[in-house]
This record gives sequence, structure tokens and C-alpha cells, in this order.
Amino acid sequence: MITVTIDEKTIQVPEGTTVLKAAKMAGVEIPTLCDHPYLTPYGGCRLCLVEVQGARTLQPACTLPASNNMVVHTSTDKVKSARKFVLTLIFSERNHFCPFCQLSGGDCELQNAAYNEGMTHWQLQPNWTPYPVDASHPYFILDNNRCILCRRCVRACGELVGNFTLGFEERGALSMLIADLGSTPLGESSCVSCGSCVQVCPTGAIIERHSAYKGHDIQVEKTSTLCVGCSVGCGIVVDSRDNQMVRINGDWEAAVNGGILCKVGRFYPMDEKRDRITSPMVRKDGVLKQATWDEALSYIVEHLKPLSGKPSAGIAALASTRLPAEALFAFKKLFADHMKSDMVTTLEEGLATSAAAKLAEKTGKSFEGDLNALDGADCVLVAGADLTQDHEVAGFFIKRAQPLGTKLILVDSGTNGLDLAADVTLKAGAAGLHDTFAQLATPGGNADVTAAADLLTSATHPVFLYGAGVHEGDLEALVKLAETYHGAVIGLKGGANSLFASQLRLEKAFKLNGHQAAYIALGDDFLSQKIEDQLKNVPFLVIQTAYHTPLAEQANVVLPVEMWAELTGHYLNLEGKLQEAQPSLKAPKGVHSNLLTLEILGAALGYDLKGDWKQELAARTPAVAVGA
Repeated sequence: MITVTIDEKTIQVPEGTTVLKAAKMAGVEIPTLCDHPYLTPYGGCRLCLVEVQGARTLQPACTLPASNNMVVHTSTDKVKSARKFVLTLIFSERNHFCPFCQLSGGDCELQNAAYNEGMTHWQLQPNWTPYPVDASHPYFILDNNRCILCRRCVRACGELVGNFTLGFEERGALSMLIADLGSTPLGESSCVSCGSCVQVCPTGAIIERHSAYKGHDIQVEKTSTLCVGCSVGCGIVVDSRDNQMVRINGDWEAAVNGGILCKVGRFYPMDEKRDRITSPMVRKDGVLKQATWDEALSYIVEHLKPLSGKPSAGIAALASTRLPAEALFAFKKLFADHMKSDMVTTLEEGLATSAAAKLAEKTGKSFEGDLNALDGADCVLVAGADLTQDHEVAGFFIKRAQPLGTKLILVDSGTNGLDLAADVTLKAGAAGLHDTFAQLATPGGNADVTAAADLLTSATHPVFLYGAGVHEGDLEALVKLAETYHGAVIGLKGGANSLFASQLRLEKAFKLNGHQAAYIALGDDFLSQKIEDQLKNVPFLVIQTAYHTPLAEQANVVLPVEMWAELTGHYLNLEGKLQEAQPSLKAPKGVHSNLLTLEILGAALGYDLKGDWKQELAARTPAVAVGA
């Protein structure tokens, strides 16, 4: 530890701490525009200049390491004059007439910095050439007229996501933010729509289409919750106003993703266009009509009660893995335990999780690690997964590590979005992935296999990441391969709560075999065409859903439930980390939670669905060590 005095406040900080961070620890605010706590210090804006006792010139606090017994002054006349001059230059270089900017009024860091310094005008004559606005991207707009050249977006694109789409051309005040080689519109570029650039931009240079001109940051309610787009379980912050979603940002404090999101978590929910169902509906005389909850429940009980205890000719039940653990537990208890159905499963049909669950049970031990292993990995083998399509945040972790020396090996049976980024790509033949894993364990003959094996041999911390393309027969060979090279194994799983569903043994392939009724706890999820086709001919169909769908229009009973932003409950992510989702919106009147809907249905059928779901979770050997 070293001792630093900042504005007459003496504190101790770890060696290597920057003056800017030390000041924050001392409760002293130093203004900055280019600095961001989750990006590498850049020292470009010069707004954070401070006076260091004994130094001849002012120093940038964001890049200056604190030294023992250093004395720093942050608000001398010299410092204040320099800050106003820096702000004057920034305002004069581009069009920062704030009333025309959607961030004006408290959201713009540049505007706030000027107000904090008491600026009402600037003496320099404005000198800029209008830049074209790039509105080609489906989710955000790039306006170089608002850019202050802080390079936060460029650093976020490279450091956080590893995509390196954004850069600058020209020099000085003429510098312009570009995508790829400059002539490519942002919407046609290599951008992966993660939105990290939008989240870190301090001005209105990159603005999100959906939230633009819809109020300021101080006018929204913020709720920290979870993305349920996949099993990574990213932490998000939902901004809402008047019970409407304004924007979604990554939660910088979230242990799983550290603020990073993919388009599925950040933008897809904002594009939801399906019509909500707010009242139960019952089919009578061939027509689906609104009904009361009592009418709908009575109708369901009338048709389902006689089928209870008839496994093969009774009820087939299907649930979404986007449902919380509490709802999945009640679902399993109602249909498997009480009604004795032989077809109780999830939409995922266990394909991505069942192999890991079976191997864990066979060996009697957990064998998977967590995503933190990717941060220290010097070689990553990805098998049976396209991380540009699914679990994209995990792909970002790998891509951002590659410039630091991490090697990437792909093992897949078809084309993969990461093929060009891989150091070695192995395409499995007719023998499947199992054969490729066996070859890697005892390399020889094939040049690509030998090259991949050499990378694994030289690696100190290899990681073996696998997805849904690795089946039961493949996984055991992959685990043995990881043991051979002393590496960690991580399974991507499937839906948000697929690991919990596998703990409940909800992992069969869905198939109707003479079943007289089907109950679909869909929530806000989607059905595959394969499953929809099976359900078209079932005699009695009940759907528990948030939205109107073509299949809902064919159902005998439709029960309205909450969508993901309205729910509360627990999720077991791919690492075995138990996380709790919080509601950011209120469900419409008359719409129940998925759990309550199942409980009141159970009560109507004469069954008590109460129970200890955490005990059920611990009753089976998990693929990963389950944490609280």
C-alpha cells in the first residue's frame, strides 16, 4: 500500500492505482470523458488534468499511477482554467448545440461536465463541417457530429467484445468514427449488434433507436435482473417508465457477464411485436372466446381430471426453460408426480443438457467448470457450438482473449461462424465428434489434428467448451480428452433454466403417443414447427402463454401469464450459479405468474404443489457444482 494526499485528504491505496481511482476512493470527483471504469485508460480527452506537487505540468489523472507520498490538487485555478479550455475546444470542434441532441438534459456527460464547470458559452468560433449520419444499423444510429473522439466505443468493441469493428480515420479534429474500412455502412459491417458502444458512449454520437427521444436517464426506473435468452444468465439493468420498457443495458456489476450483452439480451426484447393475452379464453362452439378464470379452470378440470393416472393415453405436458425454477418445479409436480403423465418435458427436449446430466450421474461427480476459466485460458477448444448464433457472450469472452495470445480450436460437423477466427478447424466426418476427440487424444497422421494437439499440449490452462452438437456418446470422449490435457470443461446447455430442468429429469424428446390432452406452459417462449405440427391433432389443448400465437388460436383453453420482464424467480445458469430474477414491469390486470397459474390449476384438480424445489435440485448429481 502507498500513501496519497488528494485535496488534503490522505488515504492508502494499492500500488499501481491511478490518481483518478485514488481520488474516487478518497471521495473526490475528477471530471473525465474518455475514461470508463471497465475500459483501459486512454488519456485522450485531458479533462481529468490535475496538479501534482513537484511536477512542472498538469497531469492526466486517468493514466497517472499514484506514487507514495504524492500530493495532488484537483481544483486549483490552473486546473480549472485548463478544464474550461479543454471543454471549449471540444464544443467548438463539432456540432454540440445541445437542445437538438436526444441526450441533452442530464444524460450527456459532455453537457454535464460543462455545467459543472460553470460554462454557459465558449469564446472560440465554432469550426466544423457537417458529417453524414449513418442510420443503416437496425438498432442504433451513428452521428459523428456528436462525437468527441474519446474512443470509448472503439475500446469497448475491441476490449469487451473482441470484434474490432469500430475505428477512426483521418487525424485531429477531422477524425471520424468508421466501421471496418470506412466505406462500409455500420448496418452492413462486421458489427455483431452487442450494443456495447451505445452503452459506453458519453454523448449522443451513438444512440439506440428504441430509446431515442423517450426521456432521460433520471426519468426512468432501473431494475437489476437477468436475461433469459440463454443459459449464460447475463445480468441486465432494465430502464422503464410508465410500465413501459425504455432500454436494456448490461449490468457492470454482474459476475457472469460484467456488463457485456449480445443482441438477444439487449435488443431482441425491445422488438417484441406479439399481441398480449390479458384474459383467459375458452373454445365454445368452435370459437375461442374470452372467459373468466373460474370458467377456464372449470373447463380444464372437466377435461383433464378423467385423464389423471393414465400415463400413455392421458396428458402430455411441455414447459419452456425460460420459466423460473419455482414454476418448473410446480409443473413437474403437477403433471409427473400427481397426474402420472409419461410425457412431461421441456421445449428444449433435453438435447443440450441431458448428456451432461447422465454422465454426471454415471460418474457420481460434477465435471464442469465455469465461464471464469475462459479469462485465464491460453487455448480454447469449442465443440458442437456456433458461438456467433447461440450463447454469444461466451464467444465474446474468447474473441477478446485472442489478441492476448489465446488460441482457438473449432471442432464441428458443419460451417461455423467462428471458422475464420479459429487457429485450427476440425470438421468431423461421418464418424462424428467422438472420433475427432479420440484422434486428438492420440494424434498422428492428420496435419490439422496434430496442429490442434500441439496447441493443447503447449497450453497451460486449456478450456474445452461444448454445445448442443456434442451428444451423449461424444461427451465422455471429450471429458477424457480434457483430462488428457488437464483442461477445464464447460457445457453451454440450452435455454435459461435448462440445467434446472435436467435436475428435474424434464429431458425427454416430446412425442404424442395416443395422449388425449396436452398442456403447454409456454410463457413468452416460441414453439418449434416440429412440436406445433404434433399438437395440431391433439383432442384437447391448453396453452399457458403471454402472447397470441397461431397455435394459441387453435387451443381449447388459453391462460394468460406474465412475460419475462414481469416475473420473479430463480434460474440455474450453465455454471450452476443460482440467480434470482426481479420484475421490472407489472403484468396487466388479470394476468397471473406462471407459478400461480399452475398452483391454482393444481388446487382446482385437488393437488397441492407445494414443496422444497431446492431439495429437488440437490437430489441429483449435477454436471456442475451447484452454487447458491
